[in-house]
Amino acid sequence: MKVLITGFEPFGGEGVNPSWSAARLVAEARPCGFDTTAVRLSCVYGKAIAELRAAVADTGPDLVLCAGQAGGRTGLSVERVAVNVDDARIPDNAGNQPVDEPIVPGGPVAYLSSLPVKACVAAVREAGLPASVSGTAGNFLCNHVFYGLAHLIATERPGLRGGFVHVPYAPEQVVGKAEPSMSVQDIARGLAVIVETAARTTTDLGVPEGATH
Repeated sequence: MKVLITGFEPFGGEGVNPSWSAARLVAEARPCGFDTTAVRLSCVYGKAIAELRAAVADTGPDLVLCAGQAGGRTGLSVERVAVNVDDARIPDNAGNQPVDEPIVPGGPVAYLSSLPVKACVAAVREAGLPASVSGTAGNFLCNHVFYGLAHLIATERPGLRGGFVHVPYAPEQVVGKAEPSMSVQDIARGLAVIVETAARTTTDLGVPEGATH
């Protein structure tokens, strides 16, 4: 089993991005002994998908797990849906700020994750960490990459499976702020559990995890 795990470079004035810090730890830990590669993606529209596609071509993975920071979330959010729209509240790291633009012109409105999202959430909770199924990956670079990955799988690599996980702030990012956080070590532990669960599970759990809002 070959695994590709990605995180993002810092953005929005932050000095760190816990998604990348945790991704490196997961690659070093090699969950289940898998051949695991970590790649850092740029927080730049278009460029991030190009980097992801290059990493997939270079490593030939069986499973891809992309991660990104979502300040304000209290646990790991396993994303269910990627939508075909970029709508940036803030500029990316190159100053781009697309508004209501398709990620793939003419592409499907949305894709569902090809990972067993509910089983992954249940496994992270069993490991003692907070997790939930999320119905929206937003409209910034995280959704951009998630959709790019899903489109790549649907159109060019049908044997590949992949998905996206949002992670909370790291503790050093919330000093003096009333925001939730999670240690990078715990984020990495949760991501490793998701990798292990996704690798051995193809049929998801039939349990309710839908939001009421």
